[in-house]
Amino acid sequence: MSSAGGPSRDAIVATARESIARGSKSFAAASLLFDRPTRERAWLLYAWCRACDDIADGQDHGHGMTAIDDAPRRIAAMATLTDAALAGETIGIPAFDALRIVAAETRLPPGFAHDLIAGFRLDGDGWRPRSEDDLYRYCYHVAGVVGCMMAVIMGVSPDDDAVLDRACDLGLAFQLANIARDLAEDAEAGRCYLPQDWLDELRVPADRYMAPEHRPALVAMARRMTDAAAAFEASARVGTRALSRRSAWAVLAAAHIYGAIGRTVASRGAAAWDARVTTSTADKLAFMVRAKGEAARRKDIPDTPRPPGLWLRPR
Repeated sequence: MSSAGGPSRDAIVATARESIARGSKSFAAASLLFDRPTRERAWLLYAWCRACDDIADGQDHGHGMTAIDDAPRRIAAMATLTDAALAGETIGIPAFDALRIVAAETRLPPGFAHDLIAGFRLDGDGWRPRSEDDLYRYCYHVAGVVGCMMAVIMGVSPDDDAVLDRACDLGLAFQLANIARDLAEDAEAGRCYLPQDWLDELRVPADRYMAPEHRPALVAMARRMTDAAAAFEASARVGTRALSRRSAWAVLAAAHIYGAIGRTVASRGAAAWDARVTTSTADKLAFMVRAKGEAARRKDIPDTPRPPGLWLRPR
């Protein structure tokens, strides 16, 4: 036990490690490439993000989504616990004490945590995107801001907007690939992240987008998302120039692993949702080996300006 009467840091880190092992094999694999302090902080941040997501969606480590009829109450409680953790209070709930620790050890801006909770609030309100811009804004709140928080954990200054923009880009890429992959699961849960503008353009009803007769249109919309994911991923890679070798290694490995999800969805076409797209252990290992070499040569990546037409996170 700690001197304050709560679990020790080591105990909370161990719980966080168990959480990431259960909730995300891809992130768990990539996190092993960080140096130990960064790795532990990544686990701690993940534990809080995972717990908030599970609270909002009625899941257990991302599995078994259920219908929630008290989402506003759940999210309000989540926000209260988060604010207390950011203020340095011992919560007594491992995931929120994990946030307390990582916030105390880094310069993590509280606004980033609030932005993530805003994303859960969107889902809790039954929000759906009207436009492509709405889709990207949602992706920022549920994933892009996590990229920003991870960058701070890796030592990037909270004031370095240029690098944080690239970190956000990687989170956007991950989320777009995940949405494209999970369209069938989301439909079963009554959710639709396809912009209404896209659906109207292709004359697809939002509540029947998985119907067999709409599969060609669905393939086209998923391709738009995976193409956008690839553009954000390419931008994010430039940001690894600012990271340490170990951090760049982990980030580039994750980019390969999650990027493969989007590329596989695109390559499968109409069969993309017949079975859930995953990345095998062998593929993960191959991506890690490839990323190691890329990280060693990260300074050789051309320092190209961020594409002016690429969606930019809110300030």
